[in-house]
Amino acid sequence: MMWFIFALLSAVFAALTSILAKVGIENVSSNLATAIRTVVVVIMAWGMVFLTNGQSGLAQIGRKSWLFLILSGLATGASWLCYYKAIQIGDVSKVVPIDKLSVVITLILAFVFLHEQFTVKSLIGCILITAGTMVMVL
Repeated sequence: MMWFIFALLSAVFAALTSILAKVGIENVSSNLATAIRTVVVVIMAWGMVFLTNGQSGLAQIGRKSWLFLILSGLATGASWLCYYKAIQIGDVSKVVPIDKLSVVITLILAFVFLHEQFTVKSLIGCILITAGTMVMVL
């Protein structure tokens, strides 16, 4: 059940991120705003590592993990740069639903590359999320 609480908190903080960012990027370059946000995230993340004494696991990270964590970081950076530019020039209420299509894309990619189960329930959910996104954006 803890995964659900953390997932729900993630959604709340993601929602706050959008609102706070929209206000914060007024008259600021979206790239500069993303860089500032990233520095704050880096400080916060390393703070948690040291607070929980997780730095001892650094030496045990394998080459494959390093590669995929770096690629994930690059994807995150690209996502954030695009997201900040989108909310700077568009309405948050339209950008966020499109951004959340990542749920549908993730389910498809998890099925293709991770061989995770894609059920009828997953398909219906993907269709509903996509339809809901279109209703909100149009």
